[in-house]
Amino acid sequence: MSDPTSLPNFPPPANEHPLRGRVLDVLVDAGAQPNIDTDGDVAYQANDQTIFVRVTEGDLPVMRVFGQWTLPEEVASDAEKVSATCNEVNLSLNCVKTGVANNTLVVTSEHLVVQGADVATLVQVSTSIILSAVQLWHERALGLEPGQGSQTQADQDGGQSGPDANGSTPGQGS
Repeated sequence: MSDPTSLPNFPPPANEHPLRGRVLDVLVDAGAQPNIDTDGDVAYQANDQTIFVRVTEGDLPVMRVFGQWTLPEEVASDAEKVSATCNEVNLSLNCVKTGVANNTLVVTSEHLVVQGADVATLVQVSTSIILSAVQLWHERALGLEPGQGSQTQADQDGGQSGPDANGSTPGQGS
């Protein structure tokens, strides 16, 4: 008899959470190895960063793709700069919004997912714009030249997890 802890974690039946099931399928097909956390969010890795998908099922299903990063102390201590940077990024990019709570930067992209929507493209575009927005946010907040904050600490350490080049550490959940 095999050890039950070695069995794979199967997703819920498709009819129980149809949009979340589609998101899981997209991520598995992309080789992302997604997990469902205790909040029911789908978590996956993109460029050594943890990204989450929260789905609200119903007549108009909503898919919220987001990431969260702990701010470096030199940025977190300047509430006016943090607020101004969020406003600047929110006005600069389409389909993304930023906010800060408890010294944690949250970058999100939300979509109404109608019948027949291309979930794979929505997830891919949302992931890309979130990662671009967090890079832009840190460049603006720290006064860096564009592209200076693009290499993460994990890249520099040979792919090991840890804070990114801006001192931020990926969040553990929402």
